Amino acid sequence: MPTMGRLIGAILFGALAWYASTLIVPLFPEDAPMGWFQEINTICGLVAGWKIAGPRAGTGYVAAFSYGLTALVAMVVMALFFNSFGVMLKRSMRKLYDGPGEAVTDVFALFVEHGTMILTPDILATLLIGGFAGGLITEFFGRRFS
Repeated sequence: MPTMGRLIGAILFGALAWYASTLIVPLFPEDAPMGWFQEINTICGLVAGWKIAGPRAGTGYVAAFSYGLTALVAMVVMALFFNSFGVMLKRSMRKLYDGPGEAVTDVFALFVEHGTMILTPDILATLLIGGFAGGLITEFFGRRFS
């Protein structure tokens, strides 16, 4: 059921994912095709805010830190997985894999590769502060308008 907490959580975590994506794009090589990178990340943020942070709104401001961090981690894991899966599909269309097993293992190799690439202080600080702030603001609106 839609609530104000779910709506605000989706908007905030979607915006956080979009902004973090703009910080991540310069880390990729110049010739790397980005495709739907920011859009996929934004959708992952919307889903994490709607399904994880939003339903927990109204449980208290201390809990807001917890579910803000939980939504943040879920958002990052979903974004890394779906972007790695997309890269694997592009590579498989060019027949770069010998079989499906190699393609599946490459998804996880790309997951780790992309995950280590975003471990910069700027991106980590943005994500952590945004996750905590997103949880607190979701809690505020969840208490006031639900």
